Amino acid sequence: MSRLPAGEFRMGNERDYGFPADGEGPVHSVTLRAFWIDSTTVTNEQFNEFINSTGYKTEAEQFGWSFVFMGHLSSAQRAKSVRLVVQGSEWWCRVDGAMWRHPEGPGSNIKKRWAHPVVHVSWNDALAYCAWAGKRLPTEAEWEYAARGGMEPGNRFPWGDELEPGGRHRMNIWQGTFPTANTEADGHYGPAPAKSYLANAYGLYQMTGNVWEWCWDWFDAEYYRQSPLADPAGPAIGERRIMRGGSYLCHASYCNRYRVDARSANTPDSATTNLGFRCVRDV
Repeated sequence: MSRLPAGEFRMGNERDYGFPADGEGPVHSVTLRAFWIDSTTVTNEQFNEFINSTGYKTEAEQFGWSFVFMGHLSSAQRAKSVRLVVQGSEWWCRVDGAMWRHPEGPGSNIKKRWAHPVVHVSWNDALAYCAWAGKRLPTEAEWEYAARGGMEPGNRFPWGDELEPGGRHRMNIWQGTFPTANTEADGHYGPAPAKSYLANAYGLYQMTGNVWEWCWDWFDAEYYRQSPLADPAGPAIGERRIMRGGSYLCHASYCNRYRVDARSANTPDSATTNLGFRCVRDV
C-alpha cells in the first residue's frame, strides 16, 4: 500500500468531453485526511487467499451466471453458455457459470492470470474481502485524489492531459473500432496484469483503464452540488454504487470514462468481466 498525505484538491470535471448525466461537475474543493491505498487492484492470487481462508462464495457463483464481453467467447461457448445478450449493448452476454475462477465461463480458468485483477466481483463481494483484509473500499473522493497523483487540477489522466504522451501507451483501453475490432496496440485485448504500465506519482498502478474499480459511495448525479468540503463519503442512500477508472473496453467513441474525473455506477450485486476493486485503510 501507499500512504497518501492529507491534502486538498479540486474534484470533478466541467469540460466538454465529460458526461453531464454522470454528474461530473461542478468542480469543487475537497479536503481529505491521510490514508493508505493498495498500489494495485486486488489480484486473482490475493482473492484466492481470501476464498481459501473463508470459503466465501461470490454473488456470481450464487446466481450461477455473470456478464462477459462477447469478444472473449468462442462460437462454441456462445452456443453452449450464453443465455441472453443485453438489449442495446449486445456485446454483453449473460454467461452461465461465469465467475472469478472462470472469467469466460466453463472451460476458462485463471491459471496464467494470478497477477491479473480479480473480476466478476460485486460491490458486496468487494466489501466482504475488505472486511477479511482489515481494510475498506475507498470513497469516491479518495479514489480521485489518489488517481490524480498530485497532478494539477484539470488533468484528464494520472500523468497529465495527453492520452499517449510521446506516442506511448500508458493504460489498457480499447484500440480500434468498438466493439468489433481491437488492434491491441497497447498490448492487450482483455485485462492486463495489475502491475502494468508506469505507476503514477503516488506509486499506484492502472488507476485508469484495465478494470473498473468499486468505490464506497452511492451514486447521485447531483451530489457534487452539496457534498461536504471535508472527507465526503457520498449520499446516505441510493440504488447504485460508484465505479471509477474505466476499463479495457473503454473507447472514445463509446465510453470516454477512462479519466480521473469520470464516474459511473452499478447496482451492488452486479458483476462483470471488467469490474474489480482496490482497498484503502485509515492511517
